[in-house]
Amino acid sequence: MKIDRRNFFRVVGVTGATMTLGKEIFAEPKNANEPEPYGILFDSFLCGGCQTCEYTCAEIHNLPEPVDAPEIGVTRKINETRRTVVNAYETSEGEVDVKRQCMHCNEPACVSACLTQAMFKTKEGPVIWREDKCMGCRYCMISCPFDIPKFEYNSPNPKITKCDMCYDRIQEGKIPACVETCPAEALLFGKRSDLIKEANKRVHEFPDWYVDDIYGDNEAGGTGLLYLAQVPFEDIGFNTGIQKSSFPELSKGFLYSVPFVFVLWPTLLLGIHEATKNNHIKNAEEDE
Repeated sequence: MKIDRRNFFRVVGVTGATMTLGKEIFAEPKNANEPEPYGILFDSFLCGGCQTCEYTCAEIHNLPEPVDAPEIGVTRKINETRRTVVNAYETSEGEVDVKRQCMHCNEPACVSACLTQAMFKTKEGPVIWREDKCMGCRYCMISCPFDIPKFEYNSPNPKITKCDMCYDRIQEGKIPACVETCPAEALLFGKRSDLIKEANKRVHEFPDWYVDDIYGDNEAGGTGLLYLAQVPFEDIGFNTGIQKSSFPELSKGFLYSVPFVFVLWPTLLLGIHEATKNNHIKNAEEDE
């Protein structure tokens, strides 16, 4: 049974499904001292590949506008000039469009690999990069199982770039810009547990429209970006062989067995980085 996405919300209204949540879900955390992280649910059934999310992201982050459109058979990749892309896939259900961006893992490998805590998991959920702490090792790029962080190789002042889920907007009580501007409402923002409940509800109420799976529910220990699709995820470019436990779990046994000097190594590197940075600043001032 195939349903046109244009009639999706009309059908939902007729059947009485509770899907009038709009573009965001807000719920009070169970424990005020332990705020529950936010996330984003992407529903490929609703996405029409319009690229509004790409244009919006480029605009608010002062990045170049996308010059290419989703094309079946062509994999458009995230790079240092774009933090999100939409790709098109030919499937048994016709064309399926999929938005890709940082997954904002619950226990990010990039954060675990970062020696100076430049890559940081916020209590609100987004994984952000902090320039003032970065020493340029790029371990975050190597460790990410989703190949997300990128480095500005051609910049005189290179930075690590990635989606930060519009963290500054979240701090202001707003929602991510891509979610706010999605005309098809294929993106939903809210507390992660609420998004999982909503995703499960859609799957169980409309089993002919979705595969019974939520990508990101358990992958890599769980992610802040969650996916629903009408076809198996391997058909639309996802790595379905990724481990279910978080990648930092792999290093816990090692950390308990290594000499104490290695535990202090990140602190030493940060000190060297700060000292070097201060020297550069001092030399620049003297040159002026």
